Amino acid sequence: MTSDNAAQSSSDSAVSEQFDVVVIGGGSGGISVSASLLKRDKTLRLAIIEPSSKHCYQPAWTLVGGGVYDVAKTVKATSEVIPQGATWLNNSAQRVDASAHQVELDDGRLIGYQQLVVAPGLRLAWEKIEGVEETLGKNGVTSNYRLDLAPYTWKLVQALENGTALFTQPPMPIKCAGAPQKALYLSCDYWRHQGVASSIDVEFALAGAALFGVAEFVPTLQSYIERYNAALSFNQNLVAVDGPNHKATFEVTNEAGEQVRVEKHFDMLHVVPPQVAPDFIKESGLGNAAGWVEVDPDTLRHTRFEDVFALGDCIGTTNAKTAAAARKQSVVVAVNLLAARNGKELPAHYDGYGACPLTVERGKVVLAEFGYGGKLLPTFPLDPKVPRKLNWWMKTELLPCLYWNGMLKGREWLTRARIDKK
Repeated sequence: MTSDNAAQSSSDSAVSEQFDVVVIGGGSGGISVSASLLKRDKTLRLAIIEPSSKHCYQPAWTLVGGGVYDVAKTVKATSEVIPQGATWLNNSAQRVDASAHQVELDDGRLIGYQQLVVAPGLRLAWEKIEGVEETLGKNGVTSNYRLDLAPYTWKLVQALENGTALFTQPPMPIKCAGAPQKALYLSCDYWRHQGVASSIDVEFALAGAALFGVAEFVPTLQSYIERYNAALSFNQNLVAVDGPNHKATFEVTNEAGEQVRVEKHFDMLHVVPPQVAPDFIKESGLGNAAGWVEVDPDTLRHTRFEDVFALGDCIGTTNAKTAAAARKQSVVVAVNLLAARNGKELPAHYDGYGACPLTVERGKVVLAEFGYGGKLLPTFPLDPKVPRKLNWWMKTELLPCLYWNGMLKGREWLTRARIDKK
């Protein structure tokens, strides 16, 4: 036996289980790509590594916070969404050894793979805001970015009849970049209909310098900011919260480029936390300088490890981090992974598609769909900048149905992607 064979034998003996494909993450991206892979090849030995017993439809949490959606409808047991034929490993991934084709689990087991799909989502970095974790869910401090807090947002909105409401947005990238302002719009629309809007001072404090990343949608959104008489504060990043004293501290970049700290009073504070890639990505050598998985933005294959693909919120591409993006990416990854498995060129191409249904008022939505470079990619032949009742129906009725019954089951509805025909 050669030394190389001996090393391989030693490595194999340490592996608890071996699979054709291992998928890290059982969220939108992980379940969708697993279903798409198994739909194309039922013989695949495929494992999904996912520690949570709950699977959530997060796009509806802003609706929950606005009082127009039942939070119970956003959650199912993970066991219900695992595709038939897949093995669910109820663990978290601690480390990937891409050279040895192994994933180390939190219980110490090593899982072997021929091909790996990385789709663990991102991590909400609450710790980057001093004092916020101690006061979430009380003292008027809430966030639609957590399942347990979205209903509290709605309670606060209903209870507030006068005072100050602050809505924040951290530095990019974050998932669903429109969600911070969606919380504001639905809250303000409720206060307007209740006749108390004139007694509430509303402020939207953004760490960035623009209301929205795609310029074509800014005039429409700006008109709603003005309708609700909300103040816009750019280049302001929330860094600390004193819940009992109802004070929020922002790091503000002034016109001279200097950073100063400004303290603001609030009666209601909607916090959007900074967001980062899971630590194991960088520690495993899969990440770029910022820690996001380094993939080719066109094929979604890793730039250094040919047997590794990735999708969803964890990747270091410039597309919007949305469930709609994962819906398109899952098909690209499934097609390209199987092509690579058969030694063929990768035929599927991702155009950076993402979608953000902006709920500017109850009953109307601006459906922002765009790709790399902010290129507009509307699904329907309608002016996407116009708020529509049709889009509200899609957001509240069609898209949840599409998610649970289509996307998670490998039914690839509305998954436009360019696939080369050989």
